[in-house]
Amino acid sequence: PPFEVLVVPACQPRTKPKACNFGLCRATGELLVVFDAEDRPERDQLKKAAAAFARAPAECICLQAPLNFYNRDRNLLTRLFTTEYSAWFDYCLPGLSSLDAPIPLGGTSNHFRAAVLRDLRGWDPYNVTEDCDLGIRLYIGGYRVRLLQTTTWEEATFRLLPWIRQRSRWVKGYIQTYLVHLRQHGTLRRSMGFQRTLHFHFLFGASFFCLLMNPFYWILSALWIAARPLWLAQLFPPLIVLPALIAFLAGNAAFVLSAMLGCLQRRYYHLIPYCLLIPFYWVLMSIGAWKGALQLATRPFYWEKTPHQGTAVLEKTP
Repeated sequence: PPFEVLVVPACQPRTKPKACNFGLCRATGELLVVFDAEDRPERDQLKKAAAAFARAPAECICLQAPLNFYNRDRNLLTRLFTTEYSAWFDYCLPGLSSLDAPIPLGGTSNHFRAAVLRDLRGWDPYNVTEDCDLGIRLYIGGYRVRLLQTTTWEEATFRLLPWIRQRSRWVKGYIQTYLVHLRQHGTLRRSMGFQRTLHFHFLFGASFFCLLMNPFYWILSALWIAARPLWLAQLFPPLIVLPALIAFLAGNAAFVLSAMLGCLQRRYYHLIPYCLLIPFYWVLMSIGAWKGALQLATRPFYWEKTPHQGTAVLEKTP
């Protein structure tokens, strides 16, 4: 007590958003929150959410709590994963919020005003990143997402193959979300405005496109350094190579710096040197992206479950 276990019917699609919709149908409270099974939210998170909603304007119908990991020092993969999450939830999402841009929700620790969520018909049961899709639908509907100053601790995926499967599902869902909303681009443009529509294209479209294109650019770079074939030199004359090199160095430095700042914000000082390895981490991200893109064509609604150890102990956090 006071929890009720709800068994979701074993029929297609067998996805988390379908389960969330069943929960929404049975929910009776004014506020609703989604947690994953392995989550360890801070003890006062629900009270902070209720207090924040009481002070928030009516258009704020969702509060997103930052996510981080309690097993961040398990191995190299979890350390790099932690640097990514620290930059995303502690810097990128607050930045998007300050720009009044559409925010892709995290998959957990989303606090909602339940009545508005019902009006929006809940989650898309066929989208494997239902959180990302819902973030755009909220914005199109005139609602806003704000960040909640409390952390939910999760278990980072610490084995390579499960990590790639998890990442492939995320990228597949981003592609799904982008294509679904692109079908009504005129409506998107009218409801979001020109600048916010650009945010949508750069954040949701360019994210997966860059991950898919990265291997080709890495191959071209290796060829340029090793052999400089004539055809490649003709494609990239000095007027293109120089600004491309500047963009390459500045862009990589910006990503590495944001990860370092995220670790600094969290006082993960020992993880700051690992941020220099992030370019190698992107290789894994591209592998996962290609797996997700190919699976979109063959199994678009298949939910690749992420295994969790389930016995992790919450570490002391600052």
